[in-house]
Amino acid sequence: MAGGVGSRFWPMSTVETPKQFLDILGTGKTLLQLSADRFKDKVDPAHVWVVTSENYKDLVAEQLSQIPEQQILLEPCMRNTAPCIAYAVWKIKQKYADANIVVSPADHIVLDNQEFTRVIGDCFNYTEENEAIVTLGMQPTRPETGYGYIQANTEDSSTIKEVVAFKEKPNLATAKQYLEQRNYYWNGGIFFWSAATVEKVFRKYLPTMAELFDNIAESFYTEEEQKMIQEYFPRCEKISVDYGIMEKADNIKVHPADFGWSDLGTWGSLHEQVDKDQNNNAIIGDNIKIIESENCMVNIPNGKRYVIQGLDNYIIAEKNDTVLICKKSEEQRIKEFSE
Repeated sequence: MAGGVGSRFWPMSTVETPKQFLDILGTGKTLLQLSADRFKDKVDPAHVWVVTSENYKDLVAEQLSQIPEQQILLEPCMRNTAPCIAYAVWKIKQKYADANIVVSPADHIVLDNQEFTRVIGDCFNYTEENEAIVTLGMQPTRPETGYGYIQANTEDSSTIKEVVAFKEKPNLATAKQYLEQRNYYWNGGIFFWSAATVEKVFRKYLPTMAELFDNIAESFYTEEEQKMIQEYFPRCEKISVDYGIMEKADNIKVHPADFGWSDLGTWGSLHEQVDKDQNNNAIIGDNIKIIESENCMVNIPNGKRYVIQGLDNYIIAEKNDTVLICKKSEEQRIKEFSE
């Protein structure tokens, strides 16, 4: 899923070039490319599908040139994750009726790819043999209020456990309780299911949306497909797969996971994931001098010279001659600042 605009990563992420298409980590690869790479040991690159905005078709085609054009699916408008997933699944199952599918955001990061490969192998094996939905539950490392949580059954000793409930983003006191109880996991938004299972749960819980894609399906793999999507896709209910299906279905499992995951939703989350200097400053850029400063997140394009002195807990970021200098504690207001 690669259609978001990443507004909280401004000024680096813009509507024209959102964060999934940027080299946020300074590795030489974009988040989209890193996301595709981490699945390559379990998923043939020829079987990768990307759902994105029609505005980003060329960016996807350029960055993932190995993907056939017919597997870049273009949304005419943003309708949240349920329609996005339904579009991809209805098209995939028409050609691969027995497909085993993983759904993943394109803008998250994983630090331990070997452990990631092991975990997704477990999940693929499970959904191949069981009519179930498996979601990944990320091992929490702090009382995080910015993520939803998954409560697992403590009496289930299996590797892949029963889900008791999905929990909304908590306040700090509740997040601390979740961390102490040790059976609550961050909801990373990565799901595994067979094409048959997906179709069944959509028909049960989002029947109007299923019927809509039944009507579109006759155009798949033809010149009429995009015209049909333009006409019908905006009619979809704007709803997430969490609200539409996950919180209602009774065949949900969770695989606890610990492979250095972050949804990379904010500059602060990036600061937590990258290497820091002795003063806890995270610096991405090759010509930056930071003096008498600590706990800062600095992201400056290579070649730009910056000298930073006397800051504590700040974000300093620059893109296309726009500079952001912002307290980390105020990063939730970055969307407001960008306007």
